[in-house]
Amino acid sequence: MKRLFSLLALLAVSLGSVTAQKVDSLYMRTHYDLAEYHIPMRDGAELFTVVYTPKDNSRKYPILLNRTCYNASGYTDYQVSRYPSDFLIRDGYILAYQDVRGRYMSDGTFDNMTPNIPGNDPSNPNDIDESSDTYDTIEWLINHIGNNNGRVGMYGVSYPGFYTAAALPDAHPALKASSPQAPISDFFFDDFHHQGAYLESYTAAFAVFGYQKPGRTRDDWFRDPIMRFYGEPASDGYDFYLKQGPLKNITEKYHSDNFFWKQITEHPNYDDFWQKRSILPHLRGINHAVMTVGGWFDAEDLYGPLNIYKTVEANNPKAKNTIVMGPWDHGGWARERGQTTHNHIYFGDSISTGYQRDVERRFFNYYLKDEGDMTLPEAFMFDTGTKEWKSFDHWPPREVAPVSFYFGENGELSVGKPTDEKAVFDYVSDPAKPVPYTSQTEGLTFTPRRFMSDDQREASRRPDVLTFATEPLTDPRTIAGEILAKLKVSMTGSDADFIVKLIDVYPPDHPKYEHNPDNIVMGGYQQLVRSEVFRGRFRNSFEHPEPFVPGEVSDVNFRLQDVLHTFKPGHRIMIQIHSTWFPYIDRNPQQYVDNIFQAEASDFIKSTISIYGGSSVEAGGSVAEPAPVALPLEGAIKD
Repeated sequence: MKRLFSLLALLAVSLGSVTAQKVDSLYMRTHYDLAEYHIPMRDGAELFTVVYTPKDNSRKYPILLNRTCYNASGYTDYQVSRYPSDFLIRDGYILAYQDVRGRYMSDGTFDNMTPNIPGNDPSNPNDIDESSDTYDTIEWLINHIGNNNGRVGMYGVSYPGFYTAAALPDAHPALKASSPQAPISDFFFDDFHHQGAYLESYTAAFAVFGYQKPGRTRDDWFRDPIMRFYGEPASDGYDFYLKQGPLKNITEKYHSDNFFWKQITEHPNYDDFWQKRSILPHLRGINHAVMTVGGWFDAEDLYGPLNIYKTVEANNPKAKNTIVMGPWDHGGWARERGQTTHNHIYFGDSISTGYQRDVERRFFNYYLKDEGDMTLPEAFMFDTGTKEWKSFDHWPPREVAPVSFYFGENGELSVGKPTDEKAVFDYVSDPAKPVPYTSQTEGLTFTPRRFMSDDQREASRRPDVLTFATEPLTDPRTIAGEILAKLKVSMTGSDADFIVKLIDVYPPDHPKYEHNPDNIVMGGYQQLVRSEVFRGRFRNSFEHPEPFVPGEVSDVNFRLQDVLHTFKPGHRIMIQIHSTWFPYIDRNPQQYVDNIFQAEASDFIKSTISIYGGSSVEAGGSVAEPAPVALPLEGAIKD
């Protein structure tokens, strides 16, 4: 039983229940009153909501709403150790935590990424989506919770970040400030998939999202399915997943009764099932303040924050739209560990505290309380190379000229022009011996985190990984914005995945970091800066995949996610290309089958992959150095 609860705790942390600065329960009891409500929705379903109201009645307070699928009952008994930050709690807000429809103590049926109904009508009981449930909740709160000032802010990390984004269209007029943080935007491109490639490392998470609860409950009803997966000891996740064989074996052994797994396996392509679950097409008509937050090292939801920000920006010129991207993994800004590190890389001290105090706090206090000044930049971005904050008027920066990298003989990476367009670079990709996603051995884990800045020297030494690098730089080179891989490929099989990595190679004499163990050598360290996978069958359409013709040259173009990174003098820029990335991503059989979730063991074959010299990786380019922005920000609200 102890092992079971430790697994459930791990799941909560991995899937969004990250820990913020802890507020003592004695403080909460002294300063807040606690009540629980079942708030009626327009169709009669009631959603369980925990509400804390300040005891001080001398002024009115705005409402901060967090809608979650991770058990609002965890915020009862004056335990508010997760959200919001200590600063916001001490500033005084009405705090509301709600179980979304079909979860824990709320009524209804749970649906993953509930499709949005455009222009839903509050008087129509059939117009039910996350926006309508949020609208009805806000309407009830402002009319039934005393001493509120008529303004509401909304926030959430991970899946609660999606619920925040899903409330943006057709928003209640009282909703004045929204902060989607690490939000999911489209399950086909982030979280459970990356551009259609399945995240096999996420397999155990289906127990949480694929079973309907028996009724109102404060308990985790999915314990047994989790134990079905985790009951087998596995200190080596790579070995564990390799022994499982094809994904159809996972269906039979673990998820045969799981409704969400069934949905995913029956919809391997970007069909109507997935398209209607994307929130991006519905982000229109937004006229209140939005601050989207993400981490450059978020292995789950990096696509979401970048694309939600860009979509809101493109479609809503009246909205005050801001993006913040820091040196964090999934939800790392909501917890403080003192030193801000990712894997082996040190970025500074108390960066999360600075964000909570001088960015998030300031955003909500200004729009919900009329306190302080609002001089936050359009884009407040952390440069992961110089390790400092920078501000931009636009993102991606408009002044950035693209830079192209080309591949040459003997591992040469050319900047600006091809060296030999007739060159051909081959490797044999073997699904039976896939490239590991990390240089370290990890046990069973939900979406891994450390590998996003991991050392790539181990991958560089593999014959099934193409590696190209520049000479040591004489001047700093900043890459800011989007990255596009433009590959010309052929293969002996009829399908393949393509993983492209942008890497910062440290000089041989780089000193060690104090926080690292003695065996971690930073001299020559190959730090992963950005990476992405693309399933080649989707090169022309995510909705209508097609096989490759063996031996025929095809174009495979795909986006990596954005980056802000300065490569310092003495460092080198490296790019790697390979076709397996296990078990972060499931294995492509490399022989085209209609549905990889149903592939047989006999479908998996070796394939010789060829990359041609005219291929390139186009990045945001060299950008004039923006002035660093120190925290606390000038004019920021102080304690």
